[in-house]
Amino acid sequence: MFDASQELVLTDRDLRKVVRLVYDHSGITLHEGKRSLVMARLQKRLRHHGMSSFSAYLTHVERDASGEELVLLLDAMTTNHTYFFREEQHFAYLTSRVLSEWRARGSGGPLRIWCAACSTGEEPYTIAMSLADTTPAVEFGLLASDLSTKALKAAKAGVYKMAAVQSVPLEVLRRHFEKGMGEQAGFARVSANLRRRIAFRNMNLLEIGDAGERFDVIFCRNVMIYFDTLVQQRVVGMLERHLKPNGYLFISHSENLNGVTHDLRWMAPAVYQRGAA
Repeated sequence: MFDASQELVLTDRDLRKVVRLVYDHSGITLHEGKRSLVMARLQKRLRHHGMSSFSAYLTHVERDASGEELVLLLDAMTTNHTYFFREEQHFAYLTSRVLSEWRARGSGGPLRIWCAACSTGEEPYTIAMSLADTTPAVEFGLLASDLSTKALKAAKAGVYKMAAVQSVPLEVLRRHFEKGMGEQAGFARVSANLRRRIAFRNMNLLEIGDAGERFDVIFCRNVMIYFDTLVQQRVVGMLERHLKPNGYLFISHSENLNGVTHDLRWMAPAVYQRGAA
């Protein structure tokens, strides 16, 4: 049973096992300097199960045939720091250059966008707001996916503390958010009209063979910084396969595709385009 007075020790062997589990199932590379982070985040899972050692918990993870505890372990280890209008130049590029080219091609059907690491939802909602405000007549649909079930739950709800929406321009905030009242005071919720434009799905970038469709635009930002070159190659190859001809891939300004083999053309900082055929 869990004893709150007992000092928990994360052995080197336990740490290596956590590192291996996280890498194998998410592609995220942890290192020795993350020991305190691993301990802090996994203690909650130990308390939940009434366990007194990390070794016992990891054995439970490995024996859980449902895979649910592994998902919760990955949830605990993933970082979901994001905010609205992050690297805002990308949204301007999307609503000008990308949208103009897409309309000129006259491909028919809605503009399809995949936000491949959506975290708690700020990025896909920013994309939706940008498109709705710049070109209200454009028909678009968004798939937003993430490895973390906890982050996806928050994203689907679309409820944020007022402090989290401070980066949203006031006029945009008024158009696309509802201010919480009563028990919800201090919170804002994305409008139902915007939420219904986005389909949220639990997806692991390492396990996707074929998502079932191809996209005009893919955002995959601030996730590859956690991958080594081998995993980056695997993920970029998968994303490239899911782009339509002339489709665009947006990564973060803190990332690059150096050392990764691909056929994408650099268009702007952290923006790449697939060829026409």
